This record gives sequence, C-alpha cells and structure tokens, in this order.
Amino acid sequence: MPDISFATEPGSYRHWRLDAGGPVATLTLDVDQAATTAPGYELKKNSYDLGVYIELSDAVQRLRFSYPQVRAVIMTSELDRMFCAGANIGMLAQSEHAFKVNFCKFCNETLAAIEDASACGQVYIAALNGTAAGGGYELALACERILLADDGSSTVALPEVPLLGVLPGTGGLTRLTDKRRVRRDLADVFATTAEGVRGQRAVDWRLVDEIARPTDFRAAAQQLAERAMTQAPAQAGPAGGATGDAGIELTPLVCYPSDDSLRYEHVRVDLDRRAGTATITIAGPAAAPADLTALHDAAAAAWPLAAARELDDAISRLRFTEPELGTWLLKTTGDPAAVLATDDLLSERGDWLATQITALWKRTLRRLDASSRSLIALIEPGSCFAGTLLELALAADRQYMLDGVFGEGPGEPAVLALGAMNAGPLAAASGATRLAIRFGRAERELEAALAVTGKQLGAAEAVELGLVTAAPDDLDWDDEIRLVVSERAGFSPDALSGMEASLRFAGAESAATKIFGRLSAWQNWIFLRPNASGPAGALRRYGTGQRADFDRKRV
Repeated sequence: MPDISFATEPGSYRHWRLDAGGPVATLTLDVDQAATTAPGYELKKNSYDLGVYIELSDAVQRLRFSYPQVRAVIMTSELDRMFCAGANIGMLAQSEHAFKVNFCKFCNETLAAIEDASACGQVYIAALNGTAAGGGYELALACERILLADDGSSTVALPEVPLLGVLPGTGGLTRLTDKRRVRRDLADVFATTAEGVRGQRAVDWRLVDEIARPTDFRAAAQQLAERAMTQAPAQAGPAGGATGDAGIELTPLVCYPSDDSLRYEHVRVDLDRRAGTATITIAGPAAAPADLTALHDAAAAAWPLAAARELDDAISRLRFTEPELGTWLLKTTGDPAAVLATDDLLSERGDWLATQITALWKRTLRRLDASSRSLIALIEPGSCFAGTLLELALAADRQYMLDGVFGEGPGEPAVLALGAMNAGPLAAASGATRLAIRFGRAERELEAALAVTGKQLGAAEAVELGLVTAAPDDLDWDDEIRLVVSERAGFSPDALSGMEASLRFAGAESAATKIFGRLSAWQNWIFLRPNASGPAGALRRYGTGQRADFDRKRV
C-alpha cells in the first residue's frame, strides 16, 4: 500500500476553510471533488474520503494549540442546501476491507477529538445549512449543538441500513441514543428512513436542537455559539487562563520513511516483515523544561508535544500502510526521572498549553488502545517507562521486563515508575485509568501500586505489584520474546483483534467504548458480508439502479 501522509496545514487544505479571528471560529466544508486520495471516484455533494478527514483532524488539533482564544467553533458548508453527503460510496465500494475499517476508525477518533475539545471548553456547533446524510449527520452528532436550516428540503438522515446494507460507521446509532437521548423506537424509524427527517419533526425527535429559516440562519448560528460559550467549562478550556496569550504554531511534522523504518526526532519505528513486527521506540526527554515559560518558548519543539504528535502520526501510518505487521513491540529510551519531572510540569493547573499537551497524549494513547495489533511492551535497561510513557506499557497486552542486565555488560537494570499521570489525567476511553482496568475490582492491588508512585521499581518489585507480565533474565530474554512473537504470528489475526479489544476495554462502558466496540465487531463483520460488499450487495449496487440481492438468512 502506498505511503499515506497525515501531515497537513491550513494553507494546504483542499476541502476545509478555517477562519479564527476571535472567540468564535468557523470551519467551512467545501470539498474539492477532484482532490481524492485514490483514483476512481469523485467527491460530489461534499462527500468525504480519508483526505477530507485528515484535514479535519488537523484543524481540530490546530484550533486547540494555535487558537486558545477560540471558545466556539461553527462547522458549516459552502454548498447551497447541502452540508455533507457522508462518506463517498464509490471510495468505500472500491476499497479493501482493512482500509474501510481503518478509515471508519480514524473518522471516529477525529469525532471523539471534537467531543473532547467541546468538553474542555472549545465548543463545536453544527450549522447545517443543507442536508446532512450518513457520515455528514454523524459529523454533526459529534458537535454539542445542531442547527438545521428550515428551508423545506434540508434533512438529517442515517440512510446506511436501507440504502447500503451497513451500519452508520462513525458512531451515529450510539450518539443518537446515548448522547442525544433519542427514543429507541424513533431511532429505529429514523435509521430505516432513507429520506431522513426535516424541520420541526427533527427538533421534536431530538435529532437537532434548533431550526432557522435561511434568512435568519447565520444570525441563529452565531447566537447558538454565544449561548454555548456561556455554558462551556471555563476553567478546563483552551481559553481558560489563556486570555491574551498567543497560541503556538504547530510546525510541520517531519518523518523520514524507508522500506524498513519510519524516523522522527523522538520516535523510531523499525519494520520486520519476516517476523510480522513493528518496533516502536520513543526517546524520552533529555531534561524537563525549567518552567512553564520554557515550555511555552519551546512551543511545538517541546518534547512532550513533539513526541506525542510523532507517536500519533506513526500509529496512523502503521494502521493504513502495514496491515500485515500484526505485533507492535513498544520500547522507550531515556531517563525515567526526566519523564516524571516533565509530567510534574504538565500537571500544574491553570496553564492552557500544559492542559492541551496532556489532552493530546490522552487521545494518542486511546488511538493506541483502539489499534487492532498485538501490543507487547519490552522494558529493558536504559528504558524510561515512567509516568506518561508507562501508559504505553499499561496499554500493552503484555509487559516483559528484563531482570538484571544483558550479559556482563555495564549499566543499571531496568526500572519503571508510576507518576501523577497514571492516576487519572490520561484515562482510557471508558474514563477509567489503565491501572484500574488492569486490576479490575482488586482495589487492594490498585492501592498498593499507587502507594509507590514516584519510586523507581526493579523487576522483582514490578512483578510483585502486578505491573508486568513476566521478568525473564538475560539468559531467557531472547527466547522468551521470540516465542511470544512467533506464537502471536501463528494465531488468527481476526481472533486476536477481537480478544485484545475485549480485554483492553474491560470494566464499565462509555459511549466511546461502545462506538469502537461496535465498529470492531458489528461493522467489521457487516463489511465482510456479501449483503454489503458482495457482487450483488447494497454497497456494490448503490447508484446503479439495481436493487441489492440479499441473503435473507439471519445469523
């Protein structure tokens, strides 16, 4: 598969226009029909493909870091009477299964980032000046408020079931019931009505918040944004404590891809196609910034921000371009104390930049959680699995820590350390910490682990506290890791994806875990079924004038 770049900036956007001059910003969707990520289709009616969402993801992140004064974002369309027709059907029909699933997952994560921004004080408003269908309406559902044009023709719709034989791929059904509290029977009617719902009925069914006639639409959108700003959480938001502070420029990410590696400043990915592995190594900071002023002065070059952006980019690249590398080996290098000192700085309350960097790490780790790869953490001498970087190990399916050093060489044995970041700021998608998920209801074990926060733990202590899976010595290390990798390569990738997702998202559910769980299970399965993707399936026959020929057996 060709390399996919997730790096972009507003001057290069082909599909979005970002205007951010005051407390209310506007994101306008105006899709360039010819600017597709692959040949074979056109992006008509503001439909989208991966390239449209790569730009949206960049804009959402850029608004948080470069425009901390923005308190509300109005998302609208340049087209007349058409907000967004959803994911491009031609693109989906011609795409391989793995691409479709990863595409939906990336879109889901971008919508989750929109919701996270709203929860932190930068509130998103969907100003639907035309029809929002399928993924277009799911984009609106991610916003906190929805305004629909009352023009007699504009509708909201989730037509995937009646028209395409699939589910809404970016969380629409869950957001209908769990977020907008749409009554279940009405949600059933809505999701099986291809033409959608318009006007006052859309308000009555809670599908939108307000409607406005075209002549009043812009003023209504502005008023809705102003009301949303007064209700937004001021303390935690990007603008909280940042009045008069300039944002920082997110400089272009630099990645050097080759046949067997990806190289960034702080992240290195080594690809072993024979073994089916990608080894992801994150280099820790040389030292923590002296204070918050130094953090701001370093801007996008500051280690915690740069490393998070690089890791996020590497995860996305690997998902799309290396589907056969089923095991990711997670490593770190550096000084654990420097990582903990950096975390302490980020934990200081009231600084908008520290808050946004922490939130980016949270989103990046959640992207790692949702990746359908086996994750194995290797804790070796010279590593720095502490605080934020310990979350990488806690996100892994297994953790192996070397007991001692390699051979008779110099150096200190491996250590790991818990910090303040492991107790809540980087919670998983369920809202629980990865430590809490690890120990389940064993509260004594959780309390014992948290009691040693800040202490550097050797292999024996880590095993005793339940923080690692095993601690082989140097004589057994290579054989043990080789066996784990080869065993993983011999299992069914489908069974592993299902098993790992089930175990990673143990415990209480949230709307986010429901969305990703149903994507991984139901949508994944439905995409493979001939009723959707077969020669006579609904996806294949959409737009041809031929009805889908369904296998009527329920399974």
